[in-house]
Amino acid sequence: MGLRGSGYITDSIAATTVYLAAALHRPVLLEGPAGSGKTQLAYAVAHSVDTQVERLQCYEGIDENKAIGEFDEALQRLFVEVHTSTTVEWDSLRTHLHSRRFFSAGPLVRALEYKKPCVLLIDELDKVDQKFEALLLELLSVWQLTVPKLGTLKAESIPFVVLTSNEDRRIGDPIRRRSFYLRVEHPSPDREAEIVALKIPDASREFHAGLAGLAKALRGWSLEKAPSISEMLDLAAALQALGQEKVTPEMRDVLLPLLAKTEADRKKLLLRDGFASLIYDALTRLTGKCLILYGLRCNN
Repeated sequence: MGLRGSGYITDSIAATTVYLAAALHRPVLLEGPAGSGKTQLAYAVAHSVDTQVERLQCYEGIDENKAIGEFDEALQRLFVEVHTSTTVEWDSLRTHLHSRRFFSAGPLVRALEYKKPCVLLIDELDKVDQKFEALLLELLSVWQLTVPKLGTLKAESIPFVVLTSNEDRRIGDPIRRRSFYLRVEHPSPDREAEIVALKIPDASREFHAGLAGLAKALRGWSLEKAPSISEMLDLAAALQALGQEKVTPEMRDVLLPLLAKTEADRKKLLLRDGFASLIYDALTRLTGKCLILYGLRCNN
């Protein structure tokens, strides 16, 4: 799969795992810190094979109606009102009311109905409990869903499934057994420089490496909310909009809303000489190594 062509930079092991998961119809379970690029992998896969993403965003309290779907009761009532004015075969009517026509499908059902395989993204699975996990097992095992009153819905095509977890809770073993597992960390400075270069190609290598070094330094500062890859790309775009080639200590107050996303982190970056020392660390000790590695990658 052309992940790099879709704007997603990863290593050969991850790319091969994705290829094998697609070939063998296995889900991929991605675990790692928030903002490390797990969700974006699903969109890159979809882009690389020109298909759609069906996304189930998990959250505490989500129920199967949100994931699978439910019958449209208002439409059912309207249908009954129209047809009970004449002689009705009640058994036939009941069967009709519980058909797919009256069922409002959720992302899991929609994913099974594509003629061409889609990418099914089940995002932040760690936000739900094991009971909710259990309803996924039929889908991930035999590519079908059994819906009360509607019956068993078999896949028109088998979706490529991406499960993500920020590790707020341990995903259960039944899901793990069915999945290929990938650990996704924040990228190394040289890889992050590549990512910045891919999104902002008209900047210099020093610009790309400097942003990657700053990301590494920020993530090493034990912030409450460490910057994600997308937030560093926002910073890179902001620097370009400001006509700046690098971050300097004098830019602290202007860039603070982009770098600090909690009050505790804002106060930490406002400490005397704190921001200046962060910039120094990013643009000297880290940048030199990053430039060497990034240069080697670019020349290969």
